[in-house]
Amino acid sequence: MNSVIISVIIAAYNEENRICPSLLNVENYLCNKKFEYEIIVVDDGSRDGTSKVASALAPFVNNLKIIRYPVNKGKGYALRQGVIASQGQLVLLTDADLSTPIEELEKLLTSIDENKCKIAIGSRTLSDSKITQKQPWFRQKIGIIFNKITKFLVLNDFSDTQCGFKLFSGRIARELFKNAQINRFAFDVEILALAKLNGYKISEVPVIWKNSIDSKVNPLLDSFQMLKDIFKIKKLLRDIR
Repeated sequence: MNSVIISVIIAAYNEENRICPSLLNVENYLCNKKFEYEIIVVDDGSRDGTSKVASALAPFVNNLKIIRYPVNKGKGYALRQGVIASQGQLVLLTDADLSTPIEELEKLLTSIDENKCKIAIGSRTLSDSKITQKQPWFRQKIGIIFNKITKFLVLNDFSDTQCGFKLFSGRIARELFKNAQINRFAFDVEILALAKLNGYKISEVPVIWKNSIDSKVNPLLDSFQMLKDIFKIKKLLRDIR
């Protein structure tokens, strides 16, 4: 893995208060590794100073790139822009709040290296997973219901599709995201379903995870949108087949 270039993609929406410590955390971790890297922040139409704060870190964060557009379009859309712009042989998706610590990258790298898989996804629900701060009970219930619907309608291979910590072969990530259509939080399901459809081996890896009290997810509106998107994904997959 030492000669590999890793692209770290972070979608950010109104993250001016968290993006600075997160980027410095990622930089401090990566700069002590032997592989090369780039960090791409995609400002998903923030109404605050997210881009300004992130750009100010350019002298302190190696190979930092900022992508910005004026209107919020969703996490899936934002990550698509970042992945398509990436150049790494490996692509890591991680949340702006680092709910999964960047150090957990070691587990995903090991899984790809040892299991010969093309995609390694972090999971909060495996026996060796560790949640240091749980979601509120209503979000847990919504997550369980969403997971059951996803398994019934689209994808029953994984215990947790929605953890934001995922590592891909760069070529495959760019291929999958270029063909993706889901713009908001259900994009994970579409990407994994497309990967499975194309025969790419995927490993689910237990990780450490901490819920953020400043989550941008709206439990009601975003859950309704995700449900709509699940039916859209089902139709898209049927059309592809």
